[in-house]
Amino acid sequence: MHHQAEDSGPGGYAAARLRLLNEKARSGPPRRSALAGLTDEWLAGLFAAGAPGARGVSLVAVGGYGRAELSPRSDLDLLLLHDGSDPGTVSKLADRLWYPVWDLGLALDHSVRTPAEARRTAGEDLKVQLGLLDARHVAGDLGLTTALRTTVLADWRNQAPKRLPALRELCEERAARQGELQYLLEPDLKEARGGLRDATALRAVAASWLADAPREGLAEARSRLLDVRDALHLTTGRATDRLALQEQDQVAAELGLLDADALLRQVYEAARVIAYAGDVTWREVGRVLRSRSVRPRLRAMLGGGKPAPERSPLAEGVVEQDGEVVLARAARPDRDPVLPLRAAAAAAQAGLPLNLHAVRRMAAGARALPSPWPAEARQQLLTLLGSGRPTVDVWEALEAEGLISLLLPDWDRVRCRPQRNAVHLWTVDRHLIETAVRASAFTRRVSRPDLLLIAALLHDIGKGWPGDHSVAGEVIARDVAARIGFDADDVTVIATLVRHHLLLVETATRRDLDDPATVRSVAEAVGSPGTLELLHALTEADALATGPAAWSSWRASLVADLVKRVASVLAGQAPSDPEEAAPTAQHERLALEAVATGAPVLSLRAQTEPPAEPSGDPEPLGVELLIAVPDQAGVLPAVAGVLAMHRLTVRTAELRSLNLPDGVDGSVLLLDWRVAAEYGSLPQAARLRADLVRALDGSLDIAGRLAERDAAYPRRRGVVAPPPRVTVAPAASRHATVIEVRAQDAPGLLFRIGRALEDTAVRVRSAHVSTLGANAVDVFYVTQEQGVPLPGEEAVAVAGKLEEALRV
Repeated sequence: MHHQAEDSGPGGYAAARLRLLNEKARSGPPRRSALAGLTDEWLAGLFAAGAPGARGVSLVAVGGYGRAELSPRSDLDLLLLHDGSDPGTVSKLADRLWYPVWDLGLALDHSVRTPAEARRTAGEDLKVQLGLLDARHVAGDLGLTTALRTTVLADWRNQAPKRLPALRELCEERAARQGELQYLLEPDLKEARGGLRDATALRAVAASWLADAPREGLAEARSRLLDVRDALHLTTGRATDRLALQEQDQVAAELGLLDADALLRQVYEAARVIAYAGDVTWREVGRVLRSRSVRPRLRAMLGGGKPAPERSPLAEGVVEQDGEVVLARAARPDRDPVLPLRAAAAAAQAGLPLNLHAVRRMAAGARALPSPWPAEARQQLLTLLGSGRPTVDVWEALEAEGLISLLLPDWDRVRCRPQRNAVHLWTVDRHLIETAVRASAFTRRVSRPDLLLIAALLHDIGKGWPGDHSVAGEVIARDVAARIGFDADDVTVIATLVRHHLLLVETATRRDLDDPATVRSVAEAVGSPGTLELLHALTEADALATGPAAWSSWRASLVADLVKRVASVLAGQAPSDPEEAAPTAQHERLALEAVATGAPVLSLRAQTEPPAEPSGDPEPLGVELLIAVPDQAGVLPAVAGVLAMHRLTVRTAELRSLNLPDGVDGSVLLLDWRVAAEYGSLPQAARLRADLVRALDGSLDIAGRLAERDAAYPRRRGVVAPPPRVTVAPAASRHATVIEVRAQDAPGLLFRIGRALEDTAVRVRSAHVSTLGANAVDVFYVTQEQGVPLPGEEAVAVAGKLEEALRV
């Protein structure tokens, strides 16, 4: 693209730049290159006007501009290089160059140095040296630029043994700070691990001649991230590298992609290629540097000659060499279809990385396994999945070369699939591997660890398909388990585990465990004690692999309680009826005090479970809050509102009327709640009681106080929560109607629900509150005044009114 001479002025350059950026036909590398060319031409014109015929001075582009990769809002990284003979001229020239750039509002990173100064600064500052590795001549004395390039590259190669470990440390610090690009919902395309800075670091390693990155797919991955950054710059009009949630749909549209999920998937795939290339490259750098430091001593000991690397056998066709797993010389990937799994299992068991060339050699000769798989293949897969933390890196090495897709064709649909839920730390595929890693720690506590590991690998496989992922996953799991070689009974167990992998945690946190219908429904779904044992372990592994918000001592205790009750039913014992539970002496004492004083009485007691380690402290399960209050309207919203004001999170809430001893007049409502302090410290019982008295007599404006606090909460621009949904759970209980509320969690949500239920004149018997991230699922067991379930139409009407009240 040639531009006329008159375009060398700021106005001409600005207009030409705008035309180029609005040219829809040209995008990606051609546009970046054209933008760099246009900028070169403009700056060369400014240089020529400022220093006509000048010798001993040149203008050099460095960093991204040096690579001719200008995004729409990129900085211009420029070095004015001079030989030191005429400082006055150089100073005037700098002004003639920098001010027009600033006048256009372009970001500028500039320096004025002699070659000696540039070389010395590069020696002191690794970032400067990396920028100079991409130095490119723009205008002026070409010889000066060429000489600097040659010197800088020579210095880099000579100093590589010292500078590369420093560069690696820089990359690791950045990764620890910014996280992994391939898993983040709002990633920084440049700074996160697997991003553009890591790709630049790999170029620097290659320039050292010490090691080279695996090149397949690397240039394309880098180009894809640059394309996304270009689109981000164009849609936001800002020089940003963070792909914020509210901009993802626009960026996807700019790139011609279906939606934000398709965009993230492409970003994740690119990041995975760069991150994997980094792992391989840095491993090779370490190996080369170790061999260089050892070789002189070995030569001295052996009297010269290069020693042959030691090779120790690990499995058939697989050996360890120089800290990596490689193929034996006699290995024949084309005739040994189990070899990839055998090599992977051996590597994971030994805690060693798979050599890149070995993986590529296996991928080149790989053939699909017969269906069903031979027993050895199934055993090697189970060994790989049961190896714990080393499984992750070995699996990623196989996946990078397409071997996982060959073994498990259904894997492609979950590969790099984002999970738009802040609770989840990982993409779907990485979550599945993480679940297997967590499950490997539980293999000693179940009778069929093989079924546990396969169910862990497959439990979310249905997320690649439309509809309920548990239902879709059951179908896929049956097919995969049969193909892997499990018999019909085992296939049924694996399919059941996948279909019901959320059953225990959802039931334990959202249903009344004292209700026989709850326990019976789980027992019917699970079917056998062996499957229950496996489902218990899978539930914990899945939650631990989701993220810290998904599992706690509280959830663990609820699930364990449910499992114990279901196990009794499966052993032939009938669950006890909830109506049989009698009030304790403490309940009666509080009730009598409430009647005597005519006001609420409460008791706070911390609950703990024994520590995991004999020497440890007990783990907190929450706090038991008992409240006795003379029966009256508005108790549920009043208590919920006061607890919200005191920043106490409600987990479960039981409400029932107590029959008082003969001779005592009045009716008492007993509330047995489990709560947790949001910020660790509990309020005083006396303060809670005083506020509860005011809430019940109407002198405390709970709604106003919570609204004030809600207004002070920071709002994230562009994140719009889906509307609340209220449904009636069919046949969930014989004793009550079960209403389920799904809504965005917020302070005072339970207060608003309680107020709305009061308006419908139903009686709340118990509430079970479950929160994951920003999503709350609150379940209420409600009855008519007489204590019987609501008729069908009335239940639907109550749910409709509740949903309407929450949408306001």
